[in-house]
Amino acid sequence: MILVLKIISWLGLLLTIAPAFLHFAGTIEFEQHKWLTLLGTILYLSTAPFWMNKKKAKE
Repeated sequence: MILVLKIISWLGLLLTIAPAFLHFAGTIEFEQHKWLTLLGTILYLSTAPFWMNKKKAKE
């Protein structure tokens, strides 16, 4: 479960950063940039708190 949260979190972080570079390069319009960044922010902030700063359970 933690692995799934980490993957979604990293994808959200990528969606937060990548649209700025794509818009700068002229690949996407500003509207797309705005919505992709919002989606990435929501994904990252809704998943990251559940796995960050969690200590691994010792067996």
